[in-house]
Amino acid sequence: MFGPRFWRFGRMIDLGAEMQRLQSEMNRLFSGYIPAHGHEFPAINVWVGKADAIVTAELPGVDPKKIDISVVADTLTLSGSREKDVLKEGETYHRQERSYGSYTRTLQIPFEVDVSKVDAKYEKGVLRITLPRSEEAKPKKISIKSE
Repeated sequence: MFGPRFWRFGRMIDLGAEMQRLQSEMNRLFSGYIPAHGHEFPAINVWVGKADAIVTAELPGVDPKKIDISVVADTLTLSGSREKDVLKEGETYHRQERSYGSYTRTLQIPFEVDVSKVDAKYEKGVLRITLPRSEEAKPKKISIKSE
């Protein structure tokens, strides 16, 4: 940072410009870096309707007994673990892209959920969670009084 460009004509240069140059160099240095997992696990979709929200999560190879779902007010948390594949003696991986280990995803739903009516189903590696709106969060029609 304090290289030959730090002093120019006997005075200090703008540190803001030096910081921007340093940021550019760091971005260039790490631009080729691709994280091992390009997205968070599990991949999810969320649909919101008038009465509820539906969350689907892709969890292939996960034992449904090892999936924990918790809902508090407007927050949904999915957590659990996926076991590592066991290789037979003499086998080695040629390519391994599926991750294993523990995971946690926390989502905020745009309304308060009626926790007593939450429903979850797991079929063919896809978890489907139905999160109904609480009565307090449902829109109410307001009548207008006139004199």
